[in-house]
Amino acid sequence: MSRPAFTLPPWLAHALRAQRGPVPWSAVVRGALAAGPLLLTAVLAGRTSAGVVAAIAAMLAGINDRPGSRRASVKRLGVPALAGAGGLLVGTYAGQHIGAVPLTLLLTGVGLVAGAVSAVGPVASGAGTQLLVACAIGAGMPLPETGWQRALLYLAGAGWLLALRLVLPTRGASVGDYRFDGERDAVAAVYEAVAELLDATGTSQATARRAALTAALDHAQDALAGPRLRRYASSAAERHLHAQYAAALPLAEAATALAWAGDAVPARAAEGPRRLAAAVRGSTHTGPLPAPARSAPALRALDDALLHAADAFDRGGDARRLHARRRTATSVLRTAFGSGGREYGLRVALGFGVAAAVAQALHHAHWYGQHTHWYWLPATAVFLIKPDLGPLVSRVLCRAAGTVLGAVIFAGLAAVVPRPAGLVAIVALCGALIPAATRHFAAQTAVVTVLVLALVMVGGEPQASWSRIGETLLACGIVLLVGHLPMPGQRGGTVRARLVRAVDAAHAYLAHVLTDEDDRAGRWALRREAYRALAEARAAIDLAAAELPALARHAEGTDEVAAVVERLVDTTTACAVHLDDTGRLTPGHRRRLAELLDELTERRARAGLTAKEAPRLPLAV
Repeated sequence: MSRPAFTLPPWLAHALRAQRGPVPWSAVVRGALAAGPLLLTAVLAGRTSAGVVAAIAAMLAGINDRPGSRRASVKRLGVPALAGAGGLLVGTYAGQHIGAVPLTLLLTGVGLVAGAVSAVGPVASGAGTQLLVACAIGAGMPLPETGWQRALLYLAGAGWLLALRLVLPTRGASVGDYRFDGERDAVAAVYEAVAELLDATGTSQATARRAALTAALDHAQDALAGPRLRRYASSAAERHLHAQYAAALPLAEAATALAWAGDAVPARAAEGPRRLAAAVRGSTHTGPLPAPARSAPALRALDDALLHAADAFDRGGDARRLHARRRTATSVLRTAFGSGGREYGLRVALGFGVAAAVAQALHHAHWYGQHTHWYWLPATAVFLIKPDLGPLVSRVLCRAAGTVLGAVIFAGLAAVVPRPAGLVAIVALCGALIPAATRHFAAQTAVVTVLVLALVMVGGEPQASWSRIGETLLACGIVLLVGHLPMPGQRGGTVRARLVRAVDAAHAYLAHVLTDEDDRAGRWALRREAYRALAEARAAIDLAAAELPALARHAEGTDEVAAVVERLVDTTTACAVHLDDTGRLTPGHRRRLAELLDELTERRARAGLTAKEAPRLPLAV
């Protein structure tokens, strides 16, 4: 009898898992040119404290410097930087003018707001993180600059990295306008994902390839959604990229319908999307495209989409912004103050507030001794308490291990490097390593720990490696306790809120397909929203599943709901393609839709989800 294979529990497996992918060399170069040179310039000018603030801002911006387009990076780096500058301003004046108890209450209130806003999305989460970290630093870090000077220095540090992101060419980008290399790569990846889905049609890999296509479309959608000087695309190159992205949407729809049918397609079907991907990357014409057989509605739709794409590539096509995904102020507030935002905000406020209270108590305790860096404790708690940064235990384990490793490394370096030149070199080296270290939380923590300790010493304070370890372990204990405390309302609010949004988006997409056959642009936009909302829900469910059982149980049943939603959206896509070709649905399509809607209603009831009522199937379809 064979023994069952040993598997690690999800919470431990997640802590050991690292992201894969090529080293982001362009971001590494930007990191090397950011915090280190800023600090060196300030030291040479005799304004070391100003350089420390700017370097901290550049470091936090470097953590957000992820692959993508230049214009999208304006929001991804700029919005958190503005929030951080505001937090530094508030924290500085609060720390100088109010006592320990009011300061703790103020930090707790800021944590409540920042946590609720963080539920809106990745950029809002980054803004919430920088707001809280900068608020704690402003309240506790002894610096000669006034509050408004610190805020301006913070903006200058983050703005310097953003300027590098906008100006420096990307490594390996040698064709076309280098300003749009991120957009070109993102759009080309969509066509490649379409080709891979066509290759996988009829195999067990089709579902995974369809998910990869969704991820590619999401990335391209974000890459093309950056700020513009005018309402419409501001250059011929940009308009062409918009047209190429728009041309990919019907291709993705046809490929999804073919994958839903489950029948293998001719091998040459994938050649067209691959040639389109090469044309995007090389800014060239597509040349002749191989047409697939036209024996089924989805194959005919694929053929028509290829012809449309060829025209869009050669002439520029219709650059309507079908990809735009804008959240109104109402929807943002609904997310922030909904069940997910409330739970998120309460958890962050409690963790940040308790850490600040403990830090203040230790700071004023005569028996504890001098506690100069009390702000480290709440600042560390921010990264540990944010649920979107990974499962709770995984965050704690990685943070503790990374801090210990980074502190030990710095203690060894500090004993041998010259000051301040050696410390400035360490800051520059760590700035370069941050983009590569972001693939694992422990590695990122180790690099940031070394960088922060170097900044502290450059500022004139003694070596603080062992204090840093103590503060981090104390923060880990606080966050573990707070993370498992019962909260008012239903737990798993973030997961449920995102899943409800996915269900509602799937219903809206289905209703449009069944009632408005002529508005294809609207259909593609709703399809994008449905798949994107589903991907966000899936990510939240996977994160919750990697928690300890005491927390993971609150998301039980949500994975089954997401699986039904996925099948419903796939089936709706297949129905849309069939309606385009024949004008009517087959009895098999109607039966499958009815079964999925019934199953979804049942699964939602079991999981305790409330969403908008499902659309009724009209008899005419």
